[in-house]
Amino acid sequence: MPPMTLSPRSSADRLRAARRQWLDGGELGDDLIAPGLLASWQRSRQHGLLPDGRAPGSPHASAAQLARALAQRHTLVSHARPVMAFLNDQIRDSDSIVVLADPQGMLLHALGDLGFADRAARVALRPGAIWSEQWRGTNAIGTALADGATVVVHGAEHYLERNAFLTCAAAPIADPAGQLLGVLDISGDRRAHHRHTLGLVRSGARMIEHQLFEDRHAAGLQLRLHGQVEGLGTVTEGLLALSEDGWITGANTAALELLGLPRSAIGALTIERVLDLDMAALLAAARPGLNGTPRELRRVDGSWLWGRLDVGRTVRVGPSALAAPRAQDIAATPIPPRVAAPVDALAALDRGDAAMQAAIERARRVLDKPIALLLQGESGVGKEVFARAVHRSGPRADRPFIAVNCAALPETLIEAELFGYRPGAYTGASRDGAPGRIREAHGGTLFLDEIGDMPLSMQARLLRVLQERQVVPLGGGKPVDVDFRLVCATHRKLRHEVEAGRFREDLYYRVNGLSLTLPSLRDRADLSALVEAMLRELEPGRTLALSADVARDFATCRWPGNLRQLVNVLRTACALLDDHGQVIERAHLPEDVLEELLAQAVPVDPASDPATDPSTDLRQQAERCIGEALRSCAGNMSEAARRLGISRNTLYRKLKERGA
Repeated sequence: MPPMTLSPRSSADRLRAARRQWLDGGELGDDLIAPGLLASWQRSRQHGLLPDGRAPGSPHASAAQLARALAQRHTLVSHARPVMAFLNDQIRDSDSIVVLADPQGMLLHALGDLGFADRAARVALRPGAIWSEQWRGTNAIGTALADGATVVVHGAEHYLERNAFLTCAAAPIADPAGQLLGVLDISGDRRAHHRHTLGLVRSGARMIEHQLFEDRHAAGLQLRLHGQVEGLGTVTEGLLALSEDGWITGANTAALELLGLPRSAIGALTIERVLDLDMAALLAAARPGLNGTPRELRRVDGSWLWGRLDVGRTVRVGPSALAAPRAQDIAATPIPPRVAAPVDALAALDRGDAAMQAAIERARRVLDKPIALLLQGESGVGKEVFARAVHRSGPRADRPFIAVNCAALPETLIEAELFGYRPGAYTGASRDGAPGRIREAHGGTLFLDEIGDMPLSMQARLLRVLQERQVVPLGGGKPVDVDFRLVCATHRKLRHEVEAGRFREDLYYRVNGLSLTLPSLRDRADLSALVEAMLRELEPGRTLALSADVARDFATCRWPGNLRQLVNVLRTACALLDDHGQVIERAHLPEDVLEELLAQAVPVDPASDPATDPSTDLRQQAERCIGEALRSCAGNMSEAARRLGISRNTLYRKLKERGA
């Protein structure tokens, strides 16, 4: 996307005149402000914001909500932090801060000059605050999200007058599949405005996108592009991920700009449609794990740029892989038209399990239809992750995703949380009131987790909202129209809850437009692929793997906590692994999981031991495993501990517990 400023820096007099006209009649004379700024002001007014008023009920994430957002955006944040630190070094002592926001405008991380940070905090320019246009009007973060382009908003260009002391530049960050991940922003005192800030923030976003691309596509085919041969291999290069038959499966913003392509081209075009090259010939000369030779490539407009094809370790190339079919075979076999597989957030969940693939395919069929989704499955199978993928893959991807855990909210608070409240509606209520989570989801997706635990009294109110598409805040007032995609989730069998009288039957049919049951981890056939993907997320830029013993143990584990348990086990293992270690052994696993895995690793045959019962608890089986290890090592504690994958201290403690 080309950079965009909302105005060619209108003079202070013209801006003052524009604001007076806007406040007086809502119409502006010709050429007072740029069209982009006018469009943003118009959107801000449509959201019900008053330029000279406070942001009404602007949402702010709680500490728990911010922690969840940081965990969900772990890869983005981990790659952004070093870039933000670099930018902060460049703007130090300039009354500025560097900010990272997610696609909903929630600020995830900020650092900068302490003095200015204090002033910024007074207008909630701090982690946890939401800076979408819906709540803050025209501002660099929210407007960059709305327009999908790099923007500068300076001084009185901000819609809310209380933000006019700021000058802000923001650039969107997209993942290699073209999905918007967030925004990088530099905000400061308007008196210290510098036009180089726009270039800084745009360069920072490019650096983050470059690292995200390398993290995801390092093992595949990468075509590096630049206008100069010396630029190949630097953070300024364009990057394309290619399938072995030449389809563009990923790209960074630099590559799309070099080729003049929109983000929608990812997954929809072959490289031979945009560059004059022979993919088969390139691959025939390539060698896995090696960089190609730079060569000049001609674009469709006749201009030239430099390119280099790098082949990752997972790519199969060579004459056998590319052997041309015989002419008679081609004539005898009809070839269907090539349809590119979707490249979106749902596709990223497909690791090869048939049940998961079926759920993804069914969800994809209703992405653009007003059909409520009901996600069922055991706790920890990833229902919220799936719901977010549905949101990011559909037409509402650039609008809010609002998640509410119906089981985590006290019954006394769930009404105010969902439906909002007027100022002073109840004792302890904020004097500004609150819009409620349903109104916050307007235009986007409302995700009601554990809806089976919602109190019956709230079920009746929710049903009314779903029927009338209007919400009335606690304390009364006019009904407010709401438009959202509804996705619900529960680990309960809602049909059984209806029969037991704990869930309204009429609400059941409202939320159960399409029911999808997500498979438990123990039933999935893609465990190894899931582990590989999770390790990349947890430790980006580091190549980690499971030892053969741990891989076998994982394959036999029952995983009662499903994906949530698996990611926690891997997170602990990564923390216990040495800084330069690459293989996760049993010694790196949490002890409770290790006991279960050890018990499963040595199955006991009840027929060979009359005293043994199949229901013998895991602790006794673990003790049996330890005893066998000690006997096989002739009492050598160090060797027994090594074979078991535990420390000597843990082994001594286990022996003490059994009285040995």
